[in-house]
Amino acid sequence: MGTLVLEKLSKRYGDALAVADVSLNAKQGDLVALLGPSGCGKTTMLNIIGGLDRYTSGNLFINDVSTTAFRDVDWDIYRNTSIGFIFQNYNLIMHQTVLSNVELAMTLAGISREERRRRAVAALEKVGLSDQIKKKPNQLSGGQMQRVAIARSLVNNPDILLADEPTGALDSETSASIMELLREIARDRLVLMVTHNAELAEACSTRIIRLLDGRVISDTNPVEIEAAPAGVKPPRRKKTSMSFLTALTLSLNNLMTKKTRTVLTAFAGSIGIIGIALILSLSSGMNNYIARIQKDTMSTYPIQIQSQTMDFSSMMNTMMDARGDRSLKHERDAVYSNNIVTEMMSTFTAQVTYNDLERFKAYIESDEGKEIRDAADLIEYAYDIDLHVYKSDALDELLPVQPSEMFNNFGANGAGNAFAMNMRGMSVMGGAMSGSAWAELVGSPETLESQYDVVAGRWPEAYDEIAIVVSRRNEISDITLYSLGLMDPNELESIMDALRKGQATPKVETARFAYEDILRQTYKLVPQSSYYTFDEAEGVWLDRSQDDAYLKMLMESALNLRVVGILRPDPESQETFVNANVLYTPELTGYVIERNAESGVVWAQRESPEINVFTGMPFSIGDTLASLTAENLDEFLLTLPEAQQTQAKQAMALLGREQLIKMITQQMAAMTNGASQTTYEDNLELFGWVDYAKPDGIDIYPPDFEGKEKITALIAAYNDARRAEGHEESVIGYTDLIGLMVSSVSSIIDIISYVLIAFVSISLVVSSIMIGIITYISVLERTKEIGILRSIGASKRDISRVFNAETFIVGLVAGGLGIGITMLLNIPINIIIKSLAGVSGISALPLYGGIALVVISVLLTLIAGLIPSRIAAKKDPVEALRTE
Repeated sequence: MGTLVLEKLSKRYGDALAVADVSLNAKQGDLVALLGPSGCGKTTMLNIIGGLDRYTSGNLFINDVSTTAFRDVDWDIYRNTSIGFIFQNYNLIMHQTVLSNVELAMTLAGISREERRRRAVAALEKVGLSDQIKKKPNQLSGGQMQRVAIARSLVNNPDILLADEPTGALDSETSASIMELLREIARDRLVLMVTHNAELAEACSTRIIRLLDGRVISDTNPVEIEAAPAGVKPPRRKKTSMSFLTALTLSLNNLMTKKTRTVLTAFAGSIGIIGIALILSLSSGMNNYIARIQKDTMSTYPIQIQSQTMDFSSMMNTMMDARGDRSLKHERDAVYSNNIVTEMMSTFTAQVTYNDLERFKAYIESDEGKEIRDAADLIEYAYDIDLHVYKSDALDELLPVQPSEMFNNFGANGAGNAFAMNMRGMSVMGGAMSGSAWAELVGSPETLESQYDVVAGRWPEAYDEIAIVVSRRNEISDITLYSLGLMDPNELESIMDALRKGQATPKVETARFAYEDILRQTYKLVPQSSYYTFDEAEGVWLDRSQDDAYLKMLMESALNLRVVGILRPDPESQETFVNANVLYTPELTGYVIERNAESGVVWAQRESPEINVFTGMPFSIGDTLASLTAENLDEFLLTLPEAQQTQAKQAMALLGREQLIKMITQQMAAMTNGASQTTYEDNLELFGWVDYAKPDGIDIYPPDFEGKEKITALIAAYNDARRAEGHEESVIGYTDLIGLMVSSVSSIIDIISYVLIAFVSISLVVSSIMIGIITYISVLERTKEIGILRSIGASKRDISRVFNAETFIVGLVAGGLGIGITMLLNIPINIIIKSLAGVSGISALPLYGGIALVVISVLLTLIAGLIPSRIAAKKDPVEALRTE
């Protein structure tokens, strides 16, 4: 039941008294008209009753409940559920539809979407506007807009309806219809109406109260209401709250009415984002480029640990110290020697170390070495294996391809030798001038594929597949082509012959090879151990590597190596993992190692580690022969095989002991080619036998410079642990070439990063200020909407949420616009960089960066909008409703 009691209610504005000790009662069924001249306090009293304004003294009872202890939340609930407002100028939200305007109050009450629509449509039908629900208010007449306002005031079924000059902006005919509607509404609720039209009040109202100077001077039909019992508390009702989705809808509809300005505003807000995104694009692109260079560099210059190594850093420091301005140890009174050569030689000798790679490999593969494994992209173990490869279609005249004799022949003597000596220190097209154009594929597939493009065919995968590498100009050096049998070696021989004779060399035309011709090439591989056969008559093993007939027979069972791909260094790859023209898989290395390990000569040597399989005699024979005398000859003969003992005894009977000793010494020298100091290990190495536990070298490939520093630190920690154990011989020395060359790169990258961060910070500040200003402007523009929302029960928090939603939308649009513009700008930027530096794709905004910037844009706009949204929430709803 709607009842209203005012007890000595007063409202003071400074020294002015707008409402003075007003006491009156009103109940359900009354249509009370408040009459009086302008400034008499009518609207102020209506605003106090409606909870938009606060009284200074007295008391206000609503439905027998005192409001003196009402908090803000209680007033919000009261305006939403107990009061309905009808304003002279309608106070509709113009960017919302008729239906949305009516539904708005219910969204604050938490009513479901379906129920809201049903009740809103019913309210609009009641006021005769069921056919206008999809229109915007500015598409309606004044009378229709007032009917929408009435429908909005009724939709939550309030107890009291407050109408402030409801017909003030309408013509007489429309005014009459509106008053008839209000009279009908007043049958089951209390309606208080402020009006200047005494005639209209007399005709329609059930009671007229006249005010003057804030006081009631007459009341045509006063009523008595029984006093409410003391301590009556307001019924517990659900707190009003606007969902963020509703706030988004309100703000989005508002922004859509100003599309051009919204886009321009978003663009203004996106300027900072564009700046940040461009910096991030370039920074990310540069970081990726640097990371690619690092990865390429690391794949070319790994941390190399050899079985024998020297500290190049110390040697270089010695050279630099010798050339630099050392602190003088003598006066400048004469000429003194600078002992750079002898110091270097001393340094070289002192810095050569022997690494216990067996122990270090075991450490790397143990749990203790997990950190090194995790920090490295790849760890390669190198074994001293020679590939012996022949041109497969040259069986009549075998051409050794690997190791190639071409370089040795090229520099045999004369002019060719002089030229070769000058070129010996250079790497010409992949190491062909240094005697080998073959190399094993090392590195991860991702690294290899980033460094090389497949020109034709595919990457080698199986152990019998190889690839040919060309230069960036699709070229291979002529000496490599000669060594591979792709060009006629006799042609090179004729050139060299002319050089030796001082004749003019014939001009060689540039050769051209179709990809298909290259991919048809095959080669024959022979394991090292295959050159050795057992001589049953002598009981020793023979080296038949120079026996052409045996080699031709060997070719029939040799492994066929097929060229399956042609590779070319990527034009943007700064380094490639190896300088070579023929690449083979690690599986081929494993194949050769296994074949050698299973060979008869290796088994025979390993079964008799004390006996040289080439001579059938002990490896210590050299020392024994040196001390051999007539007295210990018999003892020596007992160490020989039985057949040789028999032969020696027969020779001794004919020649005598001294001649026998001389003959044995000569025969042994001939059998060992003078190498009397050959060891068991030398023979196994000659046969290609490998102990997997004892690598000849370990190459550790870090992913970048930071990873390299971590790995070197872990190696240093390993060395410290060995020293602490007293195992100085197990300390590892290594070569870090890239560390010597690019030690300052990390510092440069850090400086660049700091500068970019500074630019980003400035852009963020500018962007934040821009968004704050834009949001404040929006608050000023939507001030009246703030008053409307407060009048239907929106809390201060709801008002903040509305503007937070607007800043969210602006931030989202600004972020998206900034990312889109950045992606468009990256196209010409990349074209310019490509033309100037030859590097493509250097400016590229990463996906995570784009998402992060959109999120940052939204967060920034929300933060920047906090103060304006707080200002909006604190606006006086009465003042806000007066704003035009």
